[in-house]
Amino acid sequence: MPARRWLISGGIAFAIVISLMIGYAVGRAVTPGAQPATAASAQATPGDTSPEAGFARDMSTHHAQAVEMSMIAAARATDPEVRQLGYDIALTQENQIGIMQTWLTHWNLNVTSDQAPMTWMPDGAASMKNGLMPGMASQEQMQQLRDAHGKQVDILYLQLILTHHLGGIHMVDGLLAASQNAEVKALAGNMKAGQQNELTVIQNLQKKIA
Repeated sequence: MPARRWLISGGIAFAIVISLMIGYAVGRAVTPGAQPATAASAQATPGDTSPEAGFARDMSTHHAQAVEMSMIAAARATDPEVRQLGYDIALTQENQIGIMQTWLTHWNLNVTSDQAPMTWMPDGAASMKNGLMPGMASQEQMQQLRDAHGKQVDILYLQLILTHHLGGIHMVDGLLAASQNAEVKALAGNMKAGQQNELTVIQNLQKKIA
């Protein structure tokens, strides 16, 4: 069993790496490379303190936690539908991380920033709880998921990813209200639609395994 679990985890990790690489490739394809800037293009490029840059950085961090918890579910959940959900979320969000980090590179911005999380949203500071962005699990909750066994993996994962998605949708709504960048808004809109659909799946699975 440990050997089989290692093979499953290794396969998932490999798929995650491929998904991240695809995200970087997509980001390069849809984002113009560094060219001599005209006045119009310079104005269109998000700055370091812009909502677009803040969203790309913070959502990359937010997604990274979802990827970690989803990889645990994909490898160790007892219900095959929960495992599939974890696998799908991990691949999707790792791909989106690649796209967002590629944007930052093409905007000539650092992937990380000294700015506090959520400062790009008007109500960003109020939405933080115990230093965590909306919906993010605490270190204690993440450790509980890592240490969980059997059906408890399914139960904890569904609880955490439900809250995580609700917080992510709140962040997307903030970006959609603040940004005029069509490319960034398109990805954010896709995130929201996908996570709203997944919320229904999560809630149905919670009823199933209760």
